Amino acid sequence: MLKSKTFLKKTRSGRVLKVVREHYLRDDIWCGSELCVECRQESPPPPVLQRDACRESSLCASRHYIIPDTNVVLHQIDILEDPLINNVIILQTVLQEVRHRSAPIYKRIKDVIHNASKHFYTFTNEHHRETFIEREQGESANDRNDRAIRTAARWYSEHLKKAPDGEELQVILLTDDKGNREKAEGCGVIAYKCEEYIKSLIGSPELMDRLALCTDDANEITSSKILFPEHLPLSRIQAGIKSGTFLQGVFRASRDNYLEATVFVQGDGDDGTEILIQGLQNLNRAVHQDLVAVELLPRNLWVTPSSVVLVDEGPKGDEDGDGDEEEQKMLKCDASESMLKPTGKIVGIIKRNWRPFCGMLSRSEIKEATRHLFTPADRRIPRIRIETRQASALMGQRIMVAIDGWPKSSRYPNGHFVRSLGSAGDKETETEVLLLEHDVPHQPFSQAVLSFLPKMPWAIAEEDMRNRVDLRKLCVCSVDPPGCTDIDDALHCRDLGNGNLEVGVHIADVSHFIRPGNTLDQEAASRGTTVYLCEKRIDMVPELLSSNLCSLRCNVDRLAFSCIWEMNHNAEIISTRFTKSVINSKASLTYAEAQLRIDDTNMNDDVTRSLRGLNALAKILKKRRIDKGALTLSSPEVRFHMDSETHDPIDLQAKELKETNSLVEEFMLLANISVAQKIYDEFSECALLRKHPAPPPSNYDILSKAAKAKGLVIRTDSAKALADSLDMAQVEGFSYFNTLLRILGTRCMMQAVYFCSGMDSDFHHYGLASPIYTHFTSPIRRYADIIVHRLLAVAIGADCTYSDLMDKHKQAALCNNLNYRHKMAQYAQRASVAFHTQLFFKSRGIQNEDGYILFVRKNAIIVLIPKFGLEGTVFFENKEKRGPRLLFDEEVPSLTVEGHTFNMFDRVKVTISLDASNIQHQKIRMALLEPVIPGVSMSPPEMEPEAKRVKLI
Repeated sequence: MLKSKTFLKKTRSGRVLKVVREHYLRDDIWCGSELCVECRQESPPPPVLQRDACRESSLCASRHYIIPDTNVVLHQIDILEDPLINNVIILQTVLQEVRHRSAPIYKRIKDVIHNASKHFYTFTNEHHRETFIEREQGESANDRNDRAIRTAARWYSEHLKKAPDGEELQVILLTDDKGNREKAEGCGVIAYKCEEYIKSLIGSPELMDRLALCTDDANEITSSKILFPEHLPLSRIQAGIKSGTFLQGVFRASRDNYLEATVFVQGDGDDGTEILIQGLQNLNRAVHQDLVAVELLPRNLWVTPSSVVLVDEGPKGDEDGDGDEEEQKMLKCDASESMLKPTGKIVGIIKRNWRPFCGMLSRSEIKEATRHLFTPADRRIPRIRIETRQASALMGQRIMVAIDGWPKSSRYPNGHFVRSLGSAGDKETETEVLLLEHDVPHQPFSQAVLSFLPKMPWAIAEEDMRNRVDLRKLCVCSVDPPGCTDIDDALHCRDLGNGNLEVGVHIADVSHFIRPGNTLDQEAASRGTTVYLCEKRIDMVPELLSSNLCSLRCNVDRLAFSCIWEMNHNAEIISTRFTKSVINSKASLTYAEAQLRIDDTNMNDDVTRSLRGLNALAKILKKRRIDKGALTLSSPEVRFHMDSETHDPIDLQAKELKETNSLVEEFMLLANISVAQKIYDEFSECALLRKHPAPPPSNYDILSKAAKAKGLVIRTDSAKALADSLDMAQVEGFSYFNTLLRILGTRCMMQAVYFCSGMDSDFHHYGLASPIYTHFTSPIRRYADIIVHRLLAVAIGADCTYSDLMDKHKQAALCNNLNYRHKMAQYAQRASVAFHTQLFFKSRGIQNEDGYILFVRKNAIIVLIPKFGLEGTVFFENKEKRGPRLLFDEEVPSLTVEGHTFNMFDRVKVTISLDASNIQHQKIRMALLEPVIPGVSMSPPEMEPEAKRVKLI
């Protein structure tokens, strides 16, 4: 049966188009139940809805199926994911609405539907002749969809009224909409509130903890006192943004101060403005990463960012928020007019960015209490109030909690328990937490993904050689860190006999194995990057590719994509060619092994001569880059030596860089630049490139102040000026000063990002001083490189194109995901280092070490320990409480404590130990040994019972 659906659509130019679409209705759509014999086909698929339907309920004594409406799926997805809930009918109408309103929830419900053990069935009611309904005149789309859900529920009730075995089977509609329930009951459909039904399930009290609170429930557990201003309705917010009264931006909570945040307002291009938000009222219930509307305060109310470290410890019997007044006073500090920042207040929430949060329960002082505070692992997220009957079992456990809402009368948002992750401190649990908190996809690859891998044993076939050059006779070798199994680059250098050299960079041809659009490709695109934790690796592609078929191991034939230059001995490029190839690496070396070969005058084999040639050219290339203004910055990196059995850290040392590190880096940079120019020349609108924006001048304030304190001037008007200033910044008798300055310079930089050439005009890479750049050299661990390989293959005629590759809008969307995944991977890797550093010091006990002050705060100094690449905070707490003992100077900056002044880069001696008193946030504890400040405590406040709410970060 054919029907037509007609609707009006307004174009960008303002014209109104009448769109008519054909809509087919069918009689042969199966209901999905194994009890049904009426609508089964001759060769029906396996039944989805079981005979023994659902759990026993006090509301419904007979067997039954469940049909949730759209809002139940959106708000109670944690309930639907629970193993206890099965035999659920998800209507096509509901699925379409969920897809439109929430992509994350849509993915989760699709995953549940595809889980065979859950017995969820998707019924295409919009194409079933007896359940399809037309939208009536004057009826809203939402009302029409509610009616469609009721119609489908009524049809199921009639269709499955009597099972073949004679026992009654009922269909229950779950909806929290009172009007919808009344209409459903009026047409003979059984309908319950979700909470009402879940409470009725016999023997499943734990499900109640996973119920998301509806608005009425939320009001029940909050005080009547209004603590926050009302959020403006979306219509007023949109009008205000249009008129310029309000600004729209992303809310970024401070990690160091729970009473401070910024809102980043995107400007034209890469420009943007940060608006400072201070104080509980002005923060107005915004949560980190929410899209908010902010109103600028008058200029006379602008303030400077506070330099105090504040951590919310939760209420001390003051649910009304009055306990925050003392901390809010600490935010105020005198500052010159030039240091004031645009300051505002949150007036409304445009889009929430809530997700399930990992953390721990805080024990309630009331025995047998069911209401508890949950403390998230991420300090930027506020504590969450939940109800649970499992508190005693959950103490000491890492758990996940979701936010349901934040009423204006509540000091904290309300939420619900999602699931337990395991014991706090357990290595597997903590690794799971950091992966979840940083949104790193880490589930095993599905069978659908693995089905696109080559069948083993695999060998290079004749058809694989098409459009390839055989380079197996070349003396190619790889240089990587110890233990590296995903080797994606190799190099060679040889004399051409004409006075010039041939240099080649050979990269694993991952795009040969991962074809566009299949499930393997989609999974790699979603993951975006490989994530390297201290004790393991989360691969972007399955191990068969990452550590075997694509890894350029020695003495095996491998498919590669080669970038080959003819150069003179001054590293000037005569010609460049790109080709798909086959190589056979002659050696897989570590950086140390390659360095030994170069330095050992007794070694003169082909591999060693190749390395020496590469090393000589790399030094010239590096000097040329630096002369052009490329930055050489620094960051304190450490490497752990792990126990082979327990995988616990047994030694920790600062990462040592050798000449061979630079050798590999220079040729990878050169290959990336060469490929970037090639793909942009061929595809100016859809080349995937990488840029590094120049930092705004304000970013350099702290660097300039630090240099000025030592009588030096750092010029920041260009990358070249900055590089030259850093080179000349030396202090006699203080050899580590220049390294400290470069570490600080790293903190001033912007994030490098992927972008589509047709969507941007500024291609410049500030840090590399290169007009164009991309990523080509690591396709095993970066999806961006796979796209670049595909573009380059099309450019040289080695492969064919496809529509998405040439669509600049889809490329831009892909870049957004890659930038997000790359950033989250970096954060996850840092969190892994922090956790393993804790494990290291847990086994080592207290240590005394020399360090340098990296930053000065109003009540603390942040110290860097070069030996371990470790940063920690030393707090100053006035025990006697007599007058202001701490004097903070924002301009310098400096902190005077009892007459002793601490400046940036001052040398200090500290004790280092693991403070395990706070299970939720175990941290490395630092206390000052030298200089000694009489009468003032330098211990972290959590070690002292009389301390205020100021804790170690």
